[in-house]
Amino acid sequence: MHDDLIARATSWLAEDPDADTRAELAELIDAGDHAELAARFSGTLQFGTAGLRGELGAGPMRMNRSVVIRAAAGLAAYLKKNGSTDGLVVIGYDARHKSADFARDTAAVMTGAGLRAAVLPRPLPTPVLAYAIRHLGAVAGVEVTASHNPPRDNGYKVYLGDGSQIVPPADAEIAAEIDAIASLNDVPRPQAGWESLDDSVLNAYLARTDAALSPTSPRTARTVYTAMHGVGKDVLLAAFARAGFPEPVLVAEQAEPDPDFPTVAFPNPEEPGAMDLAFAKARETDPDLVIANDPDADRCAVAVKENGAWRMLRGDEVGSLLAAHLVRRGATGTFAESIVSSSLLGRIAEKAGLPYEETLTGFKWIARVEGLRYGYEEALGYCVDPDGVRDKDGITAALLITELAAELKEEGRTLLDLLDDLAVEHGLHATDQLSARVEDLSVIADAMRRLREQPPTELAGLPITRAEDLTRGTDTLPPTDGLRYTLDGARVVVRPSGTEPKLKCYLEVVVPVGTHADLPAARARADALLADIKRDLSAAAGI
Repeated sequence: MHDDLIARATSWLAEDPDADTRAELAELIDAGDHAELAARFSGTLQFGTAGLRGELGAGPMRMNRSVVIRAAAGLAAYLKKNGSTDGLVVIGYDARHKSADFARDTAAVMTGAGLRAAVLPRPLPTPVLAYAIRHLGAVAGVEVTASHNPPRDNGYKVYLGDGSQIVPPADAEIAAEIDAIASLNDVPRPQAGWESLDDSVLNAYLARTDAALSPTSPRTARTVYTAMHGVGKDVLLAAFARAGFPEPVLVAEQAEPDPDFPTVAFPNPEEPGAMDLAFAKARETDPDLVIANDPDADRCAVAVKENGAWRMLRGDEVGSLLAAHLVRRGATGTFAESIVSSSLLGRIAEKAGLPYEETLTGFKWIARVEGLRYGYEEALGYCVDPDGVRDKDGITAALLITELAAELKEEGRTLLDLLDDLAVEHGLHATDQLSARVEDLSVIADAMRRLREQPPTELAGLPITRAEDLTRGTDTLPPTDGLRYTLDGARVVVRPSGTEPKLKCYLEVVVPVGTHADLPAARARADALLADIKRDLSAAAGI
């Protein structure tokens, strides 16, 4: 067993093109660290609809140049098999450790395979890459990013020529091509021959950001902005300057790209403590709102002042506010969201006489909705200009929510006032999440099995009127690993995360509201219900 492990590690080492991971692996082999070698050689990182994502390090279960070269070669083979023999592949990357290396390796592999490759000029937001695919008429795009994952991670996100992320069966077909690569020596990697793009694509993207705004809207809202140590700052500042908004006040400690993310435990605005520095800056400068991007700037977080203290709006609250703003502006087309997002969007669309669709989790599904005008997901992802970027875009979302804040400011109102109006009009839709981060993935599988074998019949005293196992699919949804419970006045969706070692449970309660005076009581009722659902679900799942 150990001999086999050492043999596999030694043959991997012989092909590894990266001095850092070679040294790391050689040390493990020399030390005879069988436990660590087993962890790295127990299989391969699985290429799925999120592409690849994992911890940096040596071996097939980690993110490294060997794994990326294989992934790029598999993608190239898939593209050629599907008729793109000399098409363009455009490649973007963030500022994480090894991102620039992975982007360059991808360009070399594409060039060696006879495809054309173009690399964005420097670390830039993921939405710029998603825009560039359609702008340049590419057959595919690759973004090297691990988004808001911990500093030790990196990832590899694949888009096809429609500018959307891959969905089945393309993921499985690409994975099969990756598996078919016997040796890195079989993958030609020339030293040159690809194009390094200049700023013209970025400038075209920035010119497009204006399309999200109304030409006559006020531009008076003042913001504090954090880039969360990622790549959003320069692009967001340029977009805000073009639009004529006051220059955002930066959270200086988090403004520049830093792959170690020194001021946050997790570089995700949703994580506890991640927004502390932004709130401190807001207390200093008293803006109208706080805006945060995640490190690759495809997500947008918003915080507002409530009763003298700053609080993050939930993704569902921002999603509903943007929808109401677009309706007020006379938007036409389909509004879409994933099944884990608030049902309030459907109510807003219905009242406005607009088509509405629900999809599986992820923008790879939302972006494919026919006639899409606006799509959002509760995890801080918003697509406000699908003709420009068919993916979530934290830059244009930041512009649009700031425009809405400015319009309300001119009326002497705030984002919270509009949320109150929506609650009175459609009922208070309150959402929360129960999520368990695990070291051992079997904990997630056990929880899902337990819920399937012994499904709860009620939560928080509310009877479950409908229980759906989403692995079977529904009339409108393809199969996915998830469970959905419909209760009287509430809804719960349980699913394993696609990108992190987490079990996620999405809760929503809807409490009818008569007038604005009834809102405090409705909020108290919603909070109590959500807490009770969380408690009962936790017990049922054994987490």
